[in-house]
Amino acid sequence: MKALEDRKFVILAIFFLIGLVYVARLFYIQVIDDTYISSAENQALRYVTQYPARGIIYDRNKELLVYNEAAYDLMVIPKQVTAIDTISFCELLGITHEEFLEKFKKAKNYSRYKASIFEKQITASAYAEISERLFKYPGFFGQKRTLRKYPFQSAAHTLGYVSEVNQEIINKDPYYKSGDYIGASGLERQYEDYLRGERGHKIFMVDVHNVVQGGYRNGESDQPATAGMNLVSTIDGKLQSYGELLMGNKRGSIVAIEPSTGEILSLVSTPAYDPNLLVGRDRSRNYQLLAKNDSLDPLFNRALMATYPPGSIFKMVQALVGLQEGVITDNTGFACNKSLVGCHNHPAASNLHRAIQFSCNPYFYNTFRKIINQGKSSSTFKDSEIGLDIWREHMLSFGLGQRLQLDASNLKSGSIPGSALYDRMYGSGRWAFSTIYSVSIGQGEVAVVPLQMANLAAIIANRGYYYEPHLIKSIEGIPLPSIYTEKHITSVESHYYETVVKAMQSVVDEAGGTARRARIDSIDVCGKTGTAENPHGEDHSVFIAFAPRDNPKIAIAVYVENAGFGGTWAAPIASLMIEKYINGMIRDKEKEKRILETEILTKS
Repeated sequence: MKALEDRKFVILAIFFLIGLVYVARLFYIQVIDDTYISSAENQALRYVTQYPARGIIYDRNKELLVYNEAAYDLMVIPKQVTAIDTISFCELLGITHEEFLEKFKKAKNYSRYKASIFEKQITASAYAEISERLFKYPGFFGQKRTLRKYPFQSAAHTLGYVSEVNQEIINKDPYYKSGDYIGASGLERQYEDYLRGERGHKIFMVDVHNVVQGGYRNGESDQPATAGMNLVSTIDGKLQSYGELLMGNKRGSIVAIEPSTGEILSLVSTPAYDPNLLVGRDRSRNYQLLAKNDSLDPLFNRALMATYPPGSIFKMVQALVGLQEGVITDNTGFACNKSLVGCHNHPAASNLHRAIQFSCNPYFYNTFRKIINQGKSSSTFKDSEIGLDIWREHMLSFGLGQRLQLDASNLKSGSIPGSALYDRMYGSGRWAFSTIYSVSIGQGEVAVVPLQMANLAAIIANRGYYYEPHLIKSIEGIPLPSIYTEKHITSVESHYYETVVKAMQSVVDEAGGTARRARIDSIDVCGKTGTAENPHGEDHSVFIAFAPRDNPKIAIAVYVENAGFGGTWAAPIASLMIEKYINGMIRDKEKEKRILETEILTKS
């Protein structure tokens, strides 16, 4: 009897254990492992990310520079994909069967139950045709997002582009998820945090045929996306397009600044490209084509990244430092002694005004020598060291030899040499003025980027101060950073600038001036030509200017590579830009035609 009871308890214990195993398994499935729940929900519910509209970018006149255009990502849930006609599906998307297999494998590796991108950034027009036949292919559905659109088809280097995030970005910033896009260059990158907005999501109920039946719980669990903030750029869209047109068959750059604010009116780098090329499904292929174009290098931003010797445009700042240091006056004259440094034939540089007007090299050789050797030490070497460092401090106050605080990446700083550099090159106490005299005319170890030279023109226009050049006027409801409203005053007193300003007007307006091609009948233009030496080929044509002389509205620097004398090409290009901006039209059609039709791009 006892044995019977023991057997009964054993059987009950076995049933109890089996029940406990089932309960434990159910607990594990329902509470700990959500795979089955996810599978069930994914069969009945569709979670769709709501991507925010990226902020719009306007030019200074509220014309659209960048806006959004509807596009779609084709999503796939591998578990729901049953037997489909892959041939017709591939024809519908315009892909090969091998590409289909590769994309589907990638989706399965990500998750069999969760949606992932199968084909990205399909235009609205292309998706309209696809969506009509999508019911034939269970497991596939469209997810709306946007593409950037550039109506001016210009300012590619300034505006930048967006690209898909990689794993490194995802690891650094938890905001981003696979399939997100981020500003990769230009303003898109610089102001990413403002432009990107905040993503949301919607949940839909779908039937067994993957057809949406409506929102889940009347949208109670939905989260709307928040659009990105809009930006107003300092760029003048029409002036930017005109600058790219003028430089279309040339290699170089144009930078134009409003002197009273530091706002950049145009930032041209050529060869350029249509920013619409780096949008949508063809972005990667087009980027590779642009990147491989080594002979033209259209992705390289010459306005910010190319460094050049400034050439004769450097003479104005040499003159200003000489005046401030008291080593020359307005009436100082030097003979044009070509045995000191080469020069072209011109009337005597009997004073500073005429020296700038005629661009006399020996005059500025002597000016620089007097700045460097002021007799502060009985040793020629020590005296040169002291004088050079004094000179360098003046140069730094003009924003030269350092990176300006531009709201863009990849800006170079150029180079202004000091005693430390020459000590490394030649040894301490082993160099003097005679070693470095080429600096006097903007050659040697002096290097600038075009933005710095446009800023120099703005400084002279302002008679001694500047605001940090910048590309944004305003962000929705957010004041401009204070670094762009702070006035930077140079080390040269304002009253010394007037002689230089008058001489720059003579460079353009008077006989013997080197920039007669920059004249505009209705506008007083003050400018200075330069011919920057190029050891790899023909010299670069350089010109800086501002206009009008009083209450200047625009300061500009033009570099045309391999084009020779500054007055021949850079000066007339600058004058056309000035006239276009101030008058809104061009009267000298012959000058314009000459610039537009001349091919300089292939010179080397």
